[in-house]
Amino acid sequence: MTLPILHVNVDHIATLRQARRTIEPDPVYGALVAEQAGARGITVHLREDRRHIQDRDVEVLRQVVQTKLNLEMAGTDEMVKKALSVRPEICTLVPEKREEVTTEGGLNLLGQMEHLSEVIARLQGVGIRVSLFIDPVDAQIEAAKTLKADDIELHTGEYAHAKELEGRAFQLKRLQEGARLGQELGLQVNAGHGLTYFNVGPVAKIVGLKELNIGHSIIARSVYVGMAAAVREMIALIGAP
Repeated sequence: MTLPILHVNVDHIATLRQARRTIEPDPVYGALVAEQAGARGITVHLREDRRHIQDRDVEVLRQVVQTKLNLEMAGTDEMVKKALSVRPEICTLVPEKREEVTTEGGLNLLGQMEHLSEVIARLQGVGIRVSLFIDPVDAQIEAAKTLKADDIELHTGEYAHAKELEGRAFQLKRLQEGARLGQELGLQVNAGHGLTYFNVGPVAKIVGLKELNIGHSIIARSVYVGMAAAVREMIALIGAP
């Protein structure tokens, strides 16, 4: 079985920097260390309110990332223009609310098909791969196919936050079934949100999953062991039997 590769989200290196409005720690440097430690992609979310990642970060990352740059973004005109200028390998369209601490769930594709179709076409028109961050719901996955997205990223938050074993098993089954449907429809299936060193194993074993996007847990671990060690530890867990 082919195991998923790790994309490291470095947003929360920027969160620490922005807490003091200073120049360190630099998420660009963190991204380079992550790549050297084995990460196969770097993910950043440029939010409307610029609470962590800044425009400068995205622009410099585009110049130095040697693997793949995945830009998470809302499907707004401002962000589409930024993506068309920066040209990351991947754009992942995500929902965004100013009042949320972090992304709370997947996009509701059904409520904005016409708008998303236009956004996807503009991005794909310059060679950017488009992924849609959605919940593992059949109707949403089928809508992603209709929209001609390249990838879907299944939202793993409900699995990650489930307190009881029974609830976690139910959410894992939803992810497994969502991954199966996505693959049947010809979509590349990725996953992310809330994954940690303690819960990543079962998700990593979902058949056909291609990429895992993991950020907060790795950045938190790096405070104690360093960025390179934190990335290597996560890669080892993804590949563990």
